[in-house]
Amino acid sequence: MSLSFDARQRCPWCGSDPLYVRYHDEEWGVPSHDDRHLFEMLILEGAQAGLSWSTILKKRESYREAFSGFDAHRMARYGERDFARLMQNEGIVRNRLKIEAAKKNAIAFLAVQEEFGSFDAYVWGFVDGAPIRNRWSAMKQVPATTAQSDAMSKDLKKRGFTFVGSTICYAFMQAVGMVDDHLTGCFRYGRAAPRRI
Repeated sequence: MSLSFDARQRCPWCGSDPLYVRYHDEEWGVPSHDDRHLFEMLILEGAQAGLSWSTILKKRESYREAFSGFDAHRMARYGERDFARLMQNEGIVRNRLKIEAAKKNAIAFLAVQEEFGSFDAYVWGFVDGAPIRNRWSAMKQVPATTAQSDAMSKDLKKRGFTFVGSTICYAFMQAVGMVDDHLTGCFRYGRAAPRRI
């Protein structure tokens, strides 16, 4: 028997859309240390710029197919034919700057892996290797940026990443569990679970 969506208290941002609720319940705020997943989330958060996360979430499977399963090695080799193919793909956001950013970010991502051994080791260094657990009781208390997201954004840009402003970086940090911003009244607050998305 499935649990109705309003049976448990959740952060209000996820609403009642089943896809959004599943993302909230099973992925958002769960610490991730998988480089491919971290790269995927960085690209998707950048694609969200100026749009809603629900828009990107609905296109996620199309993004995975269009961007070679977020294989950074393959994406780093994308050329004009790939860009033309992606610009014709109705399943993703067809913004040339965002598509070109995905290639630039793949190249920069591989350089970070080379330098640090993994992208995981690099990004988690911004929170000293452990999630920051906040105690917000209302959405209006949740910040859009923090000192950590500012530092991450500045360093990513220095390394050649694009579409990585501080707000995007903070959303990324929330998504991959570097920060737990589930509200204290949410049933997910303080509970890490396996990522199943």
